[in-house]
Amino acid sequence: MAKSTSSGSSPLSKEGKKAAKVASRAAKKERRSQIWQAFQMQRREDKKLVPILVGVLVVVTAVIVSIALLLGIFWWLGLIFGLIMGAMVALIVFARRVQSNVYRQADGTPGAAAWSLQNNLRGRWRITPAVAGTSHLDAVHRVVGRPGIILVGEGAPHRVKPLLAQEKKRISRVVGDTPIYDIIVGNEDGQTPLKKLNPSLLKLPRNISPTEVTDLDNRLSALSAKAGPAAGMPKGPMPAGARMRNVQRTARRR
Repeated sequence: MAKSTSSGSSPLSKEGKKAAKVASRAAKKERRSQIWQAFQMQRREDKKLVPILVGVLVVVTAVIVSIALLLGIFWWLGLIFGLIMGAMVALIVFARRVQSNVYRQADGTPGAAAWSLQNNLRGRWRITPAVAGTSHLDAVHRVVGRPGIILVGEGAPHRVKPLLAQEKKRISRVVGDTPIYDIIVGNEDGQTPLKKLNPSLLKLPRNISPTEVTDLDNRLSALSAKAGPAAGMPKGPMPAGARMRNVQRTARRR
């Protein structure tokens, strides 16, 4: 019986390992394809990308080769290590420029703040987009985390500020002494640029425990469920060519 069990499990084990290798290769191939597509898109919009990446590769390689020569290490070892390190640094620079380009394109479009919070905010945060809004696609998004509650507004300041004040007053009745912060996303004085939104949240002090975060989010979710969602609010950045008049008409119909 022991032999039968062993011989029966061996083919399954081999097939499982083979399937895992195939899946791993497919995932790596897909990642390489995505990086290549991102590179092609970025290269078309960022004319300085290729010269900068080549310059980074050359400079890093030259520095490491020089260090290797000073330390008495074979130059070809320094060259190999320098090319590897140069490629890694160039990849980091490439990722940063892609991220910067994405934020630049999203900046000023309705739903951009919600997109940034939901896709790029690292850590255990509870994000509820569009807890309040207008037919002009101004919106207030709620974030619950260790700092407490952060209300993030985006849109025209003269319409967003009353929305923030109204939402702050509404939730303050159920959260007690929990700190409530408010942020308006924008590029004017007193506002937070889109690309700095997530870092600004990460810099806030930790005022409540993880358990309190869960309890607080549950209470606020129940409150939002009673009030109902803000109609017509986008879940991500609107296309740059979208006509605001048509979007507003759609929002009013809802």
